[in-house]
Amino acid sequence: MSLFAAVDLGASNGRVLAAHVDPGRLEATEVRRFPNTPLRLPDGLHWDVGHLYLEILAGLRSLVETHGQPHSIGVDSWAVDYGLLDGAGRLLGLPHHYRDARTSDTVLDAVHAAASPSALYQANGLQFLPFTTLYQLAAESAAGNGALDAAASLLLIPDLLTYWLTGQWVAEVTNASTTGLLGARDRTWWASLARLAGIRPEILPPLVTPGTIVGGLRPEAAEDTGLAAGTPVTAVGSHDTASAVVGVPAAGENWAYISCGTWSLVGVELDAPVLTEESRAARFTNEAGVDGRTRYLHNVMGLWILQECLRTWRRAGHRRALADLLGQAAALPPGGPLVDPDAPEFLPPGDMPARLAAAASAGGQREPRTPAEIVRCVLDSLAAAYARAVRAAEHLSRRRVDVVHLVGGGSRNELLCQLTADALGLPVLAGPAEATALGNVLVQARAHGAFGAFGGREAGGDVSLEALRALVRATAPPTRYEPTRTRTVLVPGPPRRGGAGGS
Repeated sequence: MSLFAAVDLGASNGRVLAAHVDPGRLEATEVRRFPNTPLRLPDGLHWDVGHLYLEILAGLRSLVETHGQPHSIGVDSWAVDYGLLDGAGRLLGLPHHYRDARTSDTVLDAVHAAASPSALYQANGLQFLPFTTLYQLAAESAAGNGALDAAASLLLIPDLLTYWLTGQWVAEVTNASTTGLLGARDRTWWASLARLAGIRPEILPPLVTPGTIVGGLRPEAAEDTGLAAGTPVTAVGSHDTASAVVGVPAAGENWAYISCGTWSLVGVELDAPVLTEESRAARFTNEAGVDGRTRYLHNVMGLWILQECLRTWRRAGHRRALADLLGQAAALPPGGPLVDPDAPEFLPPGDMPARLAAAASAGGQREPRTPAEIVRCVLDSLAAAYARAVRAAEHLSRRRVDVVHLVGGGSRNELLCQLTADALGLPVLAGPAEATALGNVLVQARAHGAFGAFGGREAGGDVSLEALRALVRATAPPTRYEPTRTRTVLVPGPPRRGGAGGS
């Protein structure tokens, strides 16, 4: 079997996995997990990318010691955040965190005064979220801190880490499509969008597609990891959701996905973007997928809300086991309070239980008070939001949905899976939890010929996504949740400012 290394970075933690692949088998083993903790500095909230890089090197060293030399390495992460480098490749400050307060409705208003929302949606096809790279750059440009003037290149987080591994400056297209600087139809950088963001178009690096060999491992990185110098680093769907969608064990066309972790991305896979005014009003986004597909989706605040509840209770000295809370929440009757998880008050860190109670009260509902009631409120609200998004995607894309695949860490939450099936009135197929890592590995393996004469080849000779997904189904079959009752789910109305977003 061929060995591949997957680096998978989420907003809360990162992992390095070793994966063995052949035409009929796919096995992934986590060799190192590490926290991804933001830094609160005087100038705002930042990512500690130096720490992440050191952890990646340590993870690759562990992989070599336990599994041997991989054929290739692939890196995926959250979207929208970036680092600026000068002409010598030096990082011009730590990248800002997308939850940093520097972006706001004021920034959106300034950008939309220069380009109408309708025209902007026709250009980049994205939902208007204040932390999208375009708005972050506009905020940085307005602040005038000098880094943009000194920058020779802008690299998104997985591209920055790939640069440190290989010395090559590139931008992988699935992640680049989340920036707001890429054309929705042609998937190329638009100079007009770069200038709208306040940057020089020439700092945007060359685009590459998933499966491209970016470069070989630098000698220094090889020495730090025990890997062979020149080990290929291969571009994957470097936006973690793009990799997760590759790892969805779906068959046919009539399915939707929920990639559920700190964020939830809810949508369908299409051959082309949907750029109608109705789509814009419903706050749907068109992001690039692997093999030229379009990830047509809505960003829903994910398990972040639950994570912040647990963090708030821990800070107060109450260590509550999530498994116990989920059991208590499942025992509660249906019909409890619901909140809108996309509301802007749930975006920043803070006292989430108090915010949930306030939101329920403002909506004329009973406040959830006990931890179990709060957990049930979060999960009921997420399930309702997922159902609205799936039904809206079905309506806007004209793609019938018969089954919903819920992948990522949230697929382990049995209560959330059942509540989602109930809210939709459709079967939910849960798993794999490691869909992102599997999608990362499958794109690498295909690029390096690990599948040989494996079936499902497309006209161009490549193994199709459908064949890759069949392999996931065979090796990581999902768990099926049937709805126990049917609810009526309304399509979302006009957009509200702020809201939640995915990365």
